[in-house]
Amino acid sequence: MSSIDSTMSGVRPGSPRRRSDYAELLSQVRQAGLLERRPIYYGIRIALNAALVVAGWTIFVMVGESWWQLLTAVFLAVMFTQTGFIGHDAGHRQIFRSRRANDLVGLLHGNLAIGLAFGWWVDKHHRHHANPNQEGLDPDISGEAIVFTPAQARLRRGAGRFLARHQGVLFFPMLLLEGLNLHVASVRALFRSSYRERGREAVLLGLHTVGYLAVVIAVLSPLQALAFVVVQQGLFGVYLGLAFAPNHKGMPILAEDDDTDFFRRQVLTSRNVRGSRLTDFMLGGLNHQIEHHLFPSMPRASLRHARPIVRAFCLDRGVPYVETTLLDSYRQAVHHLHTVGRGDQDAEPTGHDESGPAARSGRSLMSDAPSGPGR
Repeated sequence: MSSIDSTMSGVRPGSPRRRSDYAELLSQVRQAGLLERRPIYYGIRIALNAALVVAGWTIFVMVGESWWQLLTAVFLAVMFTQTGFIGHDAGHRQIFRSRRANDLVGLLHGNLAIGLAFGWWVDKHHRHHANPNQEGLDPDISGEAIVFTPAQARLRRGAGRFLARHQGVLFFPMLLLEGLNLHVASVRALFRSSYRERGREAVLLGLHTVGYLAVVIAVLSPLQALAFVVVQQGLFGVYLGLAFAPNHKGMPILAEDDDTDFFRRQVLTSRNVRGSRLTDFMLGGLNHQIEHHLFPSMPRASLRHARPIVRAFCLDRGVPYVETTLLDSYRQAVHHLHTVGRGDQDAEPTGHDESGPAARSGRSLMSDAPSGPGR
C-alpha cells in the first residue's frame, strides 16, 4: 500500500488486522495498474500548460495599453486555475513518487506561478481528505464564509446572519473574492512560526507578487491595470469555485465523533460529475471525486478508468455511488446552501444518483452501511 493510501485506509492503530472493503478495492485498482505514475502524461501536460501561460503573458506585453487586455485577463484566469490543478496533483504525489520532486512542482506552480502558498494548501487539503464533510475536522466546512449546517447558521448574527440566509443566491458572486481570499490566507500562513520551509515559500510568493504587479503596472494605465487585476483574479476565483463546488456540497455531513470506515466515509460524502474528457480537463479530474478521495495519489489520467471498478464495487456492497451532471451538481449545491443557510433543523443533503438510490441524510446512510474496520 502506498504511503498516502496506507495512512488513509481506515485501519486505525490497534484495530484488528483483517481484510477491509477498502483493501479489497485497493487490490483491484492496483492490479489494474491504475496507481502507477504517468510520467509521459504529466510531462506533456506540464509543458503544454507552461507554454500557454508564457504565451498569455507574451500576448499581454505585445498588446500593450489597451482595454482588449481584459480578454487576456480571462485567458490568464483559466490558465491560473489549470496551473493550480497541476499543483493540486503534485500535493497528492500523483506526478512523482519522490516527495521532493512533487514539492518542487507544487512550489513552482503554486507559490511562483499563481501566488498561493503550497505548504499551507497541502496541510489544509490533506486534513479535508482525511475527514471529508466531518464537523470539527474538515477545514473546508468550518463555516467561516458560508455555513454548511443549520447549527452554524443559527450562530450567525447581524451581517453574518444575512449572508447565511442568502448564501444560496450569493454563492457564485462570492466566488469572485475567492482568489483574493486564497492569497490573503497564503500570506497569513507564512507568518506562523511553525510553518515548514516558510523562508523558501515566502521568497517564491514575493517573486510572484512583485513580478505580477510590475508587469501589469508597466504595461497598462492605472485604471486598466486595476480592471485587469479585478477581472483576472475574480474569474480565477470563480473558476476554482466552479471546479470544487460539485464535490461535497449537499452531500452528508458527518458528526465529529462519527467512526465510519474509510471506504464509506469517502464515498458517501463525495459526488461525481458525469462528462467527457473535456469535463476531465475543465475540472482538473476533480469530477471523479469519489475515485480521487479513495485513491488521492492516483494520477489524474487514471481516475476515469477507475470509475467502473469503483462503481461496481459500491453496487456490490450496497453503498450509494452518487453521480450526476455538472449543472445538476450546481443546483444541488446551491439548494443545500440555501436550505442550511436558513437554519432549518430538518435540512438534509440533496445529493442523489440519477441512476441509483437517493442519498439520504448522513446519519441514515451510516447506520445502513455494513460495518467496516472503522466501526
